[in-house]
This record gives sequence, C-alpha cells and structure tokens, in this order.
Amino acid sequence: MEKLAVKVVRKTREAEGIASFELARVDGAPLPPFSAGSHIDVQVPGGLTRQYSLCNDSGEQHRYRIAVLRDAASRGGSVAMHDALNEGDVIHISEPRNHFPLQHAARSLLFAGGIGVTPLLCMAQRLAAVGADFAMHYSTRSEERTAFRKEIAVSAFADKVHFHYDDGAAAQVLNVPEALGAWDAGTHIYVCGPAGFINHVVTVAQGMGWPSSHVHLEYFAAAPQDTSADRAFEVKIASTGKTYAVPADTSVVHALQGHGIEILTSCEQGVCGTCITRVLEGEPDHRDMYFTDEEKAKNDQFTPCCSRAKGGMLVLDL
Repeated sequence: MEKLAVKVVRKTREAEGIASFELARVDGAPLPPFSAGSHIDVQVPGGLTRQYSLCNDSGEQHRYRIAVLRDAASRGGSVAMHDALNEGDVIHISEPRNHFPLQHAARSLLFAGGIGVTPLLCMAQRLAAVGADFAMHYSTRSEERTAFRKEIAVSAFADKVHFHYDDGAAAQVLNVPEALGAWDAGTHIYVCGPAGFINHVVTVAQGMGWPSSHVHLEYFAAAPQDTSADRAFEVKIASTGKTYAVPADTSVVHALQGHGIEILTSCEQGVCGTCITRVLEGEPDHRDMYFTDEEKAKNDQFTPCCSRAKGGMLVLDL
C-alpha cells in the first residue's frame, strides 16, 4: 500500500490522557478521500505501525485527524505518539481503509466507549450532514477523560449525543436496554471501544433480539488469549508444495518469516485485517477480532498473525 508523507500541523490535548493529531500532506496536495469509519496505518516513532480511526469530517481532504489514548500497558505505540511526536514532525501513513462502514438505514445508534469515540464521531458528523436520524451514547470514566466533549457540545448534532460518566450519578450511567429499545429492522447499531464495553452492548442487543446483521463493531485491541494449550502444527504453501513447522510458541507469520516467506502485517493482533490469508485445506483456530462469526464458520481465510490450526495442518493460498 502506498505510503504518504504527512506533517503534524497541530497536536492538541483533548482530554486527560488523550491527544489529537492533525495531519496534512507535506506537499500541500489534497489527501485521498475517506468515508466515515475509516482508519489509517501510522508509522509511529520507533518504527512501529499502528491503526488509528479518522475522526474529522469525511468531507475534508486538507487534513486527517486522529486521537490517541496514552496507555502505559500498550505495546509502545501510544506512548511514542504522546511523547515523541510533535507539531512539525513528518511521518508516513497509509491511505484510508474502511472495515467499519455506515450502512444505509432509517436510523443509526452509535455506542462509544472511551477512545472508541473516534470512528463514531466521524459517523455522527456524516449522519448529521445528510440529515439522517441517529443517536449517540458516549461512555467514559469521567468528564475529564471525555475527548471532544466541548466540540460535540457546540456541534450541529449536540442534541443527538448523550454523555455517560462512570463516576457520575447513577441515573445518567448508560442503560443499554433503554438506549437500544425494541428491535427495529430499519435501525443499525455501531459499537466501538474496549472489549468489555463492546461485549456488553452486543450481548444485551442479542438478548433483546437484535440480529448480528444489524450490529456492527470495531475492536481496537484483541482480548488476552490463553495460550497454555497451544501446540505445534504445519502449514503447507500451495504454490510450492513445501511444508513448514509452526512451533507452539510462534505465530504463523513469524514461523514463515524464518523461511523467507513474508506476509504483510500491521497490528499483529487480529484486529486490522491486513494479513488475511486464504485457507485451502484445514480448519483454522480463529483468534481474531476482525471476522464475523459467519465468516469464521466458513474456514476459508484466517489471520496468521494470531490465529492457529485446530488440526495438524493448514494449506495456505501463498
């Protein structure tokens, strides 16, 4: 994928522990267009590549805006963005990709948990611009940790957004059943945030009869995996017929790298979908947060950065 050189033209503290970065092309040309829900790959200081949702108006082409939560428990990307990236710095990014697009619907319900507000803020801007019917529920730990709160308060869609603070009065804490209401074929749900938040909203929605086709979600990080029972298996490369061992403590991506076979990766957590590889034979042990349950059941593709094999071998379309 083509890499674009962009300059950090503005770095802003949006809330406690959250900074936004406004990016513009170094050459001053318009940026590639994007749609609500899109993200970009960012080569952060230190050589890491991380994915961040675009949270500015999708009608803009003079800038991209991302927001980053400083997380000391992360794998280094967020700390590097906060501490090492400053206004005037030049970095490289990918063109936007969208695995979390808005669907045509009579009504949209947006559920944001913490920094998960970023793609949903872009969605709210788009829905408001076209006069669509929607509501947004934005849950955070506290008012001080609520990014874009003032911006939303003065926006054209301020009356559509409901803020919920964990440390606030019980009456204003997010009540998912009340926010969802009865299943309506004309309504679609969008959820983004920490895994626990997403799982809660999705579980409640399922229990209330909302079909998975109307519930759309995006994870920022994979849930911890119990790897104690992992075992070795083999992968066969269809184009050459050669077979390679994948040790119990090694991913498919890293095992193949050791033999000079490169698979493009980005997040290495099964979140972004960059490494998706077709499976011709065998049954994958899906550990990603990218595919839907229906897609996983087909067993015709998997994410080799984190997923494994249930049997002794996978034949890959490589």
